[in-house]
Amino acid sequence: MKLNNLQSCHLGPEISPEQFIPEHFFLFLLKGSMISYDGYKHYEMKPGDYCVARKNHFVRYTKHKDEGQFEKVIIAFDEVFLKKFLARHPYQTEPSTSNDAFLFIKEDKLINNFIQSLEPYYNGTEQLDDVFVDIKREELLMILLNNNSELKNIFFNFNVPHKIELESFMNQHYKFNISMERFAFMSGRSLSTFKREFKAIFNTTPGKWLMKKRLDEAYFLLDKEHKKPTDIYTELGFEDLSHFSFVFKKEFGVSPSNIGKRKK
Repeated sequence: MKLNNLQSCHLGPEISPEQFIPEHFFLFLLKGSMISYDGYKHYEMKPGDYCVARKNHFVRYTKHKDEGQFEKVIIAFDEVFLKKFLARHPYQTEPSTSNDAFLFIKEDKLINNFIQSLEPYYNGTEQLDDVFVDIKREELLMILLNNNSELKNIFFNFNVPHKIELESFMNQHYKFNISMERFAFMSGRSLSTFKREFKAIFNTTPGKWLMKKRLDEAYFLLDKEHKKPTDIYTELGFEDLSHFSFVFKKEFGVSPSNIGKRKK
């Protein structure tokens, strides 16, 4: 698909910077590449790919620039917008057959034309007001539903996560950098219930357990797998290298960069 004068564009509510997808969104990759991980599998996107990212999934992104550029189009479909759409356009839904965090969409001329139609608005020649943003979002939603009927079972499922076994859930997802409220929500619990049941199972607080678990894994990767601190800190839920180095040295009495050197 040849697209002219394309730059990054975002329509709809802002996406959370956490390693979590709070609302569905459409993603089209313009320049660069990206690998995403949801705790179970990896998803690779190349320029020209588009997909739907599903709400209530953990996700970690690794972005690679192409000649210093990483450009994307994101169209968010929040629950309020989707409920209004469903009230005007009723759909019969059933349980989704997929639990993937990212659903790749086959190439569609209508989607390509839609993306190209946004060009005047993100290059600064035209302005989009809130009403027109919703019109464009509705246009894309109709195209996507026509492209893949399975999407109605995803977009219009407004259920919240059900209560699940806490120990295995935390061991599966402790590396994701999200708030305690998100952990509680995704485990199907209120925050107070989450903290109470967590203490009963792990005999410590969630915050202390997460820090210890991440640091122990970091030590293993540095010592046994010979990884570099720069390669692992984001994969273990730390926001920046300096904070990771500080808490690591506080826990083990040695900086992470010196773990491998001690054996030489």
